[in-house]
Amino acid sequence: MRAAYRVRLVANLVNGSTLAGVLVATAGRARLAQAEDGLLVGERYRLPVPPAPAFTLGNVILTKAGRDELARADALLVHEARHATQFACCAGLLMLPLYFLAAAWSWLLTGDFGARNVFERRAGLSGGGYADRPLRPAVARWLSGRASGPRGRAGGDPGGQAGGPGGQV
Repeated sequence: MRAAYRVRLVANLVNGSTLAGVLVATAGRARLAQAEDGLLVGERYRLPVPPAPAFTLGNVILTKAGRDELARADALLVHEARHATQFACCAGLLMLPLYFLAAAWSWLLTGDFGARNVFERRAGLSGGGYADRPLRPAVARWLSGRASGPRGRAGGDPGGQAGGPGGQV
């Protein structure tokens, strides 16, 4: 195992997020199995929340899928492994409120919880089953208005001429 994965493993053990993952796996009656790079996979997770096909807590990847389905889901497992690293970088369970804030921000911007969620984007949108979505039309209009400066003028010169009211430079 690479040194970075050992650091992730230890960080997620110390910050308690892996223990939380094991507890949630137990509550969801998932069958835990050792995976690569110090990860555990909880197969056939049975609780209805979250509705995602897979999610991660610490170094534990929980999925509703069984072993056969997981064998064909390499991109999803790579995506979830990146979330394990994010747990280590975010001091463990502190990642949960940060993630939910990022999901809310994404929803406000696009109407989709993952499209502009920084955690999902950095884990790889397509690997997690997400698609990039355009900004909501009202958000795009608002942002384009801000980019053109005060009163809608490019450059933001309220007098309309360089150099101020007299127009001299």
